[in-house]
Amino acid sequence: MRSTLLPILLLCAALASVGVGVWTLVKRSRTTLVEQFAGDRQKQLDEAVGGVTDSLEEVGKNLRFAGELMSQPGSLAEHRRELRALLEAVGQYKAIAAYDGDGVERLLLLDRRSDSQVSREGLVPEMGETARRALLRPPGDLTTSPILDAANGGWLRILATALPAKDGRPEGAVAVLVDTESFFAPLRIVTSDLEARLLLVGMHGQPTPASDAVLAEWFGRAAQKDAGVPGFAFLVSRLKAGARGMLPLSEQEAERLGMGRAEVVAVYTPIRMRGGNHWAVATLVSTEALRSHEQSLVVRLLGAGGLVAFFLVTFAVYVVLARRRAVALRESRRHAAQLAALHDQTRKMLDHIPTGVLALTADGRISGVNQALRSRVPGNVTGAPLASAFPGAPEPVLTRLSALVASARQEDRPLSLLGEPLALFGEEGTYNLHAVPLSAGDEEEVRALLVVEDLSDVRALETKLLRAEKLATVGVLAAGIAHEIGTPLGVVRGRAEYVLGKLGPSHPQGPGVGVIIEQIDRVSRTLRQLLDFSRLQPAMVRPVALGPVARSVHELLRVEAERRQVALTLDVPESVPALAADADQLQQVLLNLALNACDACSEGGRVEVSASALVGEEEGAWGLVALTVRDDGCGIPKERLNQVFDPFFTTKKRGQGTGLGLTMVAHVVRNHGGRVELESTPGQGTRVTVLWPVARAAPEERHVERQAG
Repeated sequence: MRSTLLPILLLCAALASVGVGVWTLVKRSRTTLVEQFAGDRQKQLDEAVGGVTDSLEEVGKNLRFAGELMSQPGSLAEHRRELRALLEAVGQYKAIAAYDGDGVERLLLLDRRSDSQVSREGLVPEMGETARRALLRPPGDLTTSPILDAANGGWLRILATALPAKDGRPEGAVAVLVDTESFFAPLRIVTSDLEARLLLVGMHGQPTPASDAVLAEWFGRAAQKDAGVPGFAFLVSRLKAGARGMLPLSEQEAERLGMGRAEVVAVYTPIRMRGGNHWAVATLVSTEALRSHEQSLVVRLLGAGGLVAFFLVTFAVYVVLARRRAVALRESRRHAAQLAALHDQTRKMLDHIPTGVLALTADGRISGVNQALRSRVPGNVTGAPLASAFPGAPEPVLTRLSALVASARQEDRPLSLLGEPLALFGEEGTYNLHAVPLSAGDEEEVRALLVVEDLSDVRALETKLLRAEKLATVGVLAAGIAHEIGTPLGVVRGRAEYVLGKLGPSHPQGPGVGVIIEQIDRVSRTLRQLLDFSRLQPAMVRPVALGPVARSVHELLRVEAERRQVALTLDVPESVPALAADADQLQQVLLNLALNACDACSEGGRVEVSASALVGEEEGAWGLVALTVRDDGCGIPKERLNQVFDPFFTTKKRGQGTGLGLTMVAHVVRNHGGRVELESTPGQGTRVTVLWPVARAAPEERHVERQAG
């Protein structure tokens, strides 16, 4: 009995020894697994926090960029336009505001899609309060608001920063209302497992609505003495201190926290912001799955014996490693899918922005063209050199483009050419060019972007606005001229009529005094025309024979032309049909054009006034007559051709011209339904052609509505 019992006891002792050894081995393996599990979670959390930090840092960069814009000289409208572009470029921004050094609002821009939400939540005063707190911090530091919309998810935050200081005092602050939900999306991905819980603590030391509701409730109770969660309380203190690390929690604490009866591994790290502020995030993951796996493994090992246990341990190790590889593979596939989605999103964004973008490889070849530029370049430029995209550009322009891209890549920073007049597409226009270097990669990858921003339409709008402002000035000036000159002219005319009455019609000086009265009347009519120009009144027209009007202009300027030693010739055939015109205004047009032509000529120059009828269906039912004034004078530079009809623009010396002559010409011609064409070559002369409507066959007075100039 004893001999039999002893082997059994020895066997039991051996089995017990094996069991204890296996149990010890399993315990040791479990500790290693937990550490590896925690390390993997810490790595995942660090990667997610890196994405969040990048998003918040991007907001800080945008705020500092907006601050730099506000610090630059310019009007409030220009600053508003630049901040509006920033607000519309970033979809997460709901509002942006700028404040002066005393915290007083300078301008406020709201995203059009969220105006009602911002007004409903009453977030504008909070933006001002956050900006005033930012003024108390060093420029560039980020100041954030507390939770703004806890009922709606708690993702809205206000971030503000102070502008660079002058004389020791900040010039102001910029604040932006941001929807941060997409910023913290990586944290939600990390805690997508059923066993994982998220605790996100804001900059003000309170859990955000993104946190697990149970953990957020325990966060406020952890400091109480009778809470019974010392490990979790220590975790809370580490989060508030901005620490990073891993902390195991016991089964009892896990059960109190609502995470089941299994140990919990908590990994935590801060989300640091510029200026020393930080958020804090922790993920708490239950090890219940690890425990179930462990217990199953122990039962199998104890039942199979030492040899089987060895193979089971080996298999278990293999399973753990395979699981880690599977997790790593899933993470790699997830990251690859995210990168593919980001690449597709970036491509769509570039393809739909209104500014042209060229993607260039390392050897300067084109790898892609966005939609805005695709219609302006040849269709087969992919894979071709940069010069192929601009076949109509001169060689110096192509050289500047290549040098700009090369300099940007060499200095590893964006470089720009702003407001450059360049002939990129066959004709000269105004452009902003930006060369943006990208990170190094394969030779076939995109290494630089060339952004082509066409400013031609903007320049045209600016020119129209300037002309409108000048026309408004003409209105004010016209009223003053009519008052200051009209009264003395009336006095002079009255005295001239008195002298003419005393001399009598047969006196030799009578015709001369009559000319004085006639020219005073013409000046008075000119003043009325100037008032009509500013008051937008209709002009009364009737059939007017061109020959007598042209000959009277020739007679008026003959003496002046002889004095300047300029040959003034007139070629107006009698066959030219009558014009639909106001005779005085027609004379004023010819007089101004002929006088300007004489002014442009030097001694020995030649001025020719001619007329001819145009025929053709495209000229309209009434037909047109071409009145041409040609000279061989100094000509007009190309860059000033678009300015000669602007009010107050003149190339004459001070006191010799007002800059209103050609403006009146253009206005009168447009008022009669005609148009003015100008051709000029510097050093060779100028030709002005006025296309004037012909009168109806039957004499009939009609009204021609004034056209807006």
